[in-house]
Formats: sequence, structure tokens, C-alpha cells
Amino acid sequence: MTVSPGQGGLLVPEAVLRRAAERLADRFEGIVGAETVERVVFESYTALGRTATVTAHLTSLAERFAKDRLTALAQSRGLIVKTVPEILYLCVHNSGRSQMAAALTDHLSGGRVHVRSAGSQPSGDGILPEVVEVLAEIGIDVTEAYPKPLTDDIVRAADAVVTMGCGDACPVYPGKRYLDWDLADPAGLDLDGVRRVRDEIRGRVEDLLAEVLPAER
Repeated sequence: MTVSPGQGGLLVPEAVLRRAAERLADRFEGIVGAETVERVVFESYTALGRTATVTAHLTSLAERFAKDRLTALAQSRGLIVKTVPEILYLCVHNSGRSQMAAALTDHLSGGRVHVRSAGSQPSGDGILPEVVEVLAEIGIDVTEAYPKPLTDDIVRAADAVVTMGCGDACPVYPGKRYLDWDLADPAGLDLDGVRRVRDEIRGRVEDLLAEVLPAER
């Protein structure tokens, strides 16, 4: 496998990433050009690698991240029709509040919205173990989730953007709904404290879903 130094000295496994780009280029054929696909794949690998403390699965995560970014890019350009509302949750590290909000939204909406999350300074250590535990208590599995950096494409694709303490790091575009939820950071809280944050987020998510989803008949 050929590797080359990327930004920050990260070794980039070119052959693996090029194969990932080829798979995604096939998936997005006629929607996004192959050169753009390859650029997004390599950018995604580099962006995740800036903070990752464990790189064993970085190439597979980069492919997942690139796929989501390419979908968002196509949505923002009107090349893929959005069939459900898009909600984006942002916090600083994307390891606590925004992950809980995304998981709860996906769970409570029953697929009637599509949700993304990101962080202005994503954690390299994965989702907080306490967050994984308190979500598992209510039947939500986030073991496959991972912190992701904030990118322009996912903001452009969102219909509603909910921030949770990331300050001015989120770009603002006209025509989108912006909300700011003042929530305690789960990092450093005991399990009962994280449960309280989870329950507060659940209540806010329920209110948001009642606003963005059409009433069921």
C-alpha cells in the first residue's frame, strides 16, 4: 500500500483511498464528478486524521464521511431531491450533546427526518462512554457513531441547524432555521448528570419534531 505525507504529517494510504473514491464515484455517477469525489475522499481522511488518536479504521470512516458529504453537496445543489427535512446538530467536540440530539432525533422521528451532527473542534477520542451508556439505557445504539468536523457542505444541505455551545464557528446561510440550545456539556458529569442532559435534549427534540414534521392524519 502506497502512503504519502498529508497535512500535519499524516500518512495517507493513497491506494486504499483511491479505491474508496472509485466506489463513491460509481455511486454518484451523473451527480458529482469523479475528480470532486476523489478530492472529498482525501479531504475527509485528512480532516478526520487531524484529531484521531486511533487511526486503525480511519480509511473506512473517511469513506463514510465522504459519502455523507457528497450526498449533502448534491442536495445543496438540487441534484438529489430531499424527501424529508434535514436537521444538523453542532457542538464543540461532537462527542456528547450533538451526538445525543442526533441519535434521539433519528430514534423519535422514525425516519421522517434525516439528521447529521458535527463539531467545531471534533474529539479524537470517540463518543463519550457515558453518552453511549445513557443512550443504550433507552435502547439507542451509537457504537458506530464517530465525531466529525464541521464542513460547509453539510451546513448548506441542512434545513434546520441547532447549535450547542459552538459559538460563532457555524457559518450562517440565508433561508435556514437556526436554533441555539443552552445545554450542559456531558464531559465531566457523572452518569446522573448525563442522564439529565439526555432527558432535556429529548424534550427539545420532541418539540422540534412537532414543528418541522407535518401533522399525522
